[in-house]
This record gives sequence, C-alpha cells and structure tokens, in this order.
Amino acid sequence: MNTADNKIQWHPAFDASLQVEFEEEADELEFFSEHQLSKNPMRIDVLIIKKKRDVALKKNIGRIFRKYNIVEYKAPGDYVSIDDFYKTYGYACIYKAETGNTNYVLAEELTITIAGYHYPRKMISFLKKERGIVCEKAGEGIYYLIGDAIPIQLIVIPQLSEKDNYWMHLLRDDIKAGSEVRKFMERYEPHKTSNLYQAMAEVIVRANRQEMEEEKEMCEALRELFAEELQESWDEGAMCCKIGQTMKKYKKGCSIAQTADMLEESLDLIKQIYDAIRKIGVDSEVSDIYQMVKIQ
Repeated sequence: MNTADNKIQWHPAFDASLQVEFEEEADELEFFSEHQLSKNPMRIDVLIIKKKRDVALKKNIGRIFRKYNIVEYKAPGDYVSIDDFYKTYGYACIYKAETGNTNYVLAEELTITIAGYHYPRKMISFLKKERGIVCEKAGEGIYYLIGDAIPIQLIVIPQLSEKDNYWMHLLRDDIKAGSEVRKFMERYEPHKTSNLYQAMAEVIVRANRQEMEEEKEMCEALRELFAEELQESWDEGAMCCKIGQTMKKYKKGCSIAQTADMLEESLDLIKQIYDAIRKIGVDSEVSDIYQMVKIQ
C-alpha cells in the first residue's frame, strides 16, 4: 500500500470513475464536479442530475437515484463519521433551499450517496440508536439507509463487484502486483485516449507505483504498449486538472501567491496559467490553456 504521496488527486479520479460506471446511461445524466452550493466555499463533491425524472437507471449504484443526487466521497485513509453524514445531509438540504425559486427542487426528488473505503460501523450504530435508521445491504458494496425521508446509500468501494463496477472498484491504493495489475493495463488500453480513463489511470498508477514496479513483466509490456504516449497522457490529465482548479481560483479573484499556496504549486507554474488565462480568456477551454502552458 502506498500512502506517502499526499498530493494524489483522488477526487477527480473518483468523479471520472462515476462517469465511467454510468457510461451506458450517460445520455440520461449530467455530472457537475465540485458543484458550488453558495457564494461561500462549500461544495458538493459530485451532483448528478437525471435529465428525465421517470427514467429508472440500470446501473447498480444508480438504482436509488431520483432527479437530484448528491454524492460525497471520502478518499482512502479517511473514515465516514456521523458528522460526515450530517454534513452531506446538510448539503442536500442547502441544495434544495438555494437552487432556483421556492420549492423548485422538491425534497422527494433528492437522494444522498456517501462513498468511501470502510464500512462505517460507528456511524450506522449511531443512526440506528438515535434516529431509527437501519442499514440494509442492497448489493456488493452497496448499502441503503432505511428510515429517512431522503433515500440514502453507502458505497464501500473495496467491496464493490469487480464484474459490475470494475473501475470504481480499482480506484484504490492497495492493488496487488501480478494479475490485478496486468488486467488493469489490458482493460485500460482500449480507452487510453479518453480523458476520463486517463484521469483514473494516472491516480491508480501513482497510488500503486511500488506494485507497478514490482511487476517487471507488466512494466515492460507497459513501455512497449504506451511508450511516451502514456506518460504524456497522464501528465496532461494531471496538468489539466491543476489548470481547472487554478481557473476557479482566478475567477474568485485569488492572487497568484494565494492560488499557489492553496494548490501547493510553484509560483512560476501558477503565473504561467494566469498569464494564459488573461491572454485567451477565463471562459476558455482547459485544453486550450494547457496547450499554451505546455509550449512555454
């Protein structure tokens, strides 16, 4: 297990894995990463809106979904506490209250999903004792909390079905060298040009670098299969993620120094991104900003 690298960007990869999980039903959904709830810095990890209310999703982690679906994600090493539950519940309530006209978002059209890497026994015990909410298993790694007006589900990522949720199941820092690594590379290869798959692959490799290096045969095949293209795609995915974060800070009026400090990046890099934004506009595509920064 690799836990030393604190700069691994788990959340964008989890967002990507959600979109990959729903690939077959992507036309029915809209995804909004780090959705800002209000003028204050308070954001939902992922907001998923069903385009049609009466369409039932087939994906196992989406069967509970209604119109507006709030998703909270806890990275490896983090635990879901009772306060995390109430924070996410509060996000759902704030989203309902702050979006559109009065009662524009109906309470009965909300759901809550909390995804993490550990089964939260203490939280579940507390909810049962204090609020009469019981936990029922709905599938491999999927649990429904029954007893609240808002449908709530827990996703325990390591317990998810490899067959039904391969990419989200793989979003871990404890992948085993050998067949699991080789299978990852085989399944990634057909999707190597996809930005979503690149975002996941970059995190999976960084989080499990030791296991990747231990798998000598796989590493050799990796070099032959992807060569420089793979490294460039991972670098581009990480840089585009950083540019997207920087653009948000720029829009908020943060200085170069403030943004560099918040994102833990060098002043030179943030200045390059700011200069590119000023030159071609803050509403430009991230990819266009990336191309300008890349050639500097």
